[in-house]
Amino acid sequence: MKDNELFRKEALYHQRHHWLGKALLLRGMPVWLIITFTLFFIAIALIVLVKGEYNRRVNVRGEIFSLQQTVNILAPQQGRINKSYVEIGNKVVKGAPIYELDISRDTQSGNLSQKSKISINQQVTLTNNIIGKLKENKKINIDKLTHQLTEYKKSYNNTKALVENSLNGVKDMQQSMKNYDDYLKRGLISKEQSYNQRYLFYQQQSSWQNMNSQLIQEGLQIINLESEITSTSTDFDNRISEYELKLSEFSRMLAEVDANGTLVITAPVTGKVENMAFTEGQMFSLGDSLAQILPGDKQYYQLMLWLPNHSLPFVRAGDKVNIRYDAYPYEKFGQFSGEITSLSQVPATESEMMSYRGSYPATTQQSKEAFYKTIVAIHDKTLKFDNKTLPISNGMSAEVTLFLEKRPLYQWILSPYYDIKRSLGGPVHE
Repeated sequence: MKDNELFRKEALYHQRHHWLGKALLLRGMPVWLIITFTLFFIAIALIVLVKGEYNRRVNVRGEIFSLQQTVNILAPQQGRINKSYVEIGNKVVKGAPIYELDISRDTQSGNLSQKSKISINQQVTLTNNIIGKLKENKKINIDKLTHQLTEYKKSYNNTKALVENSLNGVKDMQQSMKNYDDYLKRGLISKEQSYNQRYLFYQQQSSWQNMNSQLIQEGLQIINLESEITSTSTDFDNRISEYELKLSEFSRMLAEVDANGTLVITAPVTGKVENMAFTEGQMFSLGDSLAQILPGDKQYYQLMLWLPNHSLPFVRAGDKVNIRYDAYPYEKFGQFSGEITSLSQVPATESEMMSYRGSYPATTQQSKEAFYKTIVAIHDKTLKFDNKTLPISNGMSAEVTLFLEKRPLYQWILSPYYDIKRSLGGPVHE
């Protein structure tokens, strides 16, 4: 032991390695329990792998469209919105006003449409005054001729009565003359008396002929007056028609001026207003889309998808899908159901996919993968959330989950083995 060591080595070793507490040795689990638990776990795992299944799924983009194609109302020329009569979502009938457009032009002398309208209205006023005077003159002339006709008819009736009476007198005189001839033969009268009676007869007959000629003249005068009334009325009517034709021309000119000043755009069909592109006061150019109307009383919406070719063998018409609308985040509004109604067997062209920008696949820009047009029917005609109706409209984009092949879990685990088997296999023989 050295002089500089104060304690013995054994004491120092004991101080460093002695137990601070009591050591307690637990009894181990029985071997049979460990084996049983292990076998149970393995059995559960095997059952899950054999019986459990998993659906492979793919997410694709989609866009809402309606069975009825929207009617696009275009601006006929450049101008400004004066007034808007409807709002988005309103139902309109055919012919209902949509917009009032101001398409007038201003010159140094003022608004061209207003000046033209004032000038045409002055001409319309003058023409109406002329027509009024012509109608008044027509009435005066027709009244005068009608009055003459009435007097001639009265005279004609009186003359006719006199002619009838004179004719009766002629007949009586003729009978009296025959009697005098008989009296002369019998010697009862002289020849002078007979000649005198014959003279009276011819005088009566001449008087009747004169009155009958007067009756005929009055009848012809009545016919002439009736003809004159008709011709006078026709002449006035023709002149009135000429000025009314001018009024029609002025009306057409006013319509053209209005068309070049203020224009009312009406709904070409009955349906629902899907979009109003402009508000009051905004300017527009020729060919701009002013509004879009979805025809029909009821709208039927569908979802357009572009299915990648690697998913085509596993999708069929009638398959169910889950829909998540971008406008309604599924974290809050949830998912909605749909059903595939049709699936194209021919790849879609790029121009066809470009017409639906909301569902245009982004992968087509990096690859030449083929896509197939797929139509999904929306089960929920109106989306409801928290007692509120969520609107659906054309062009809404959505993400759709399609469920593809279903396999047991062990097959998905062994899928690398199938790839190895395929790569190591030889040629396929029929």
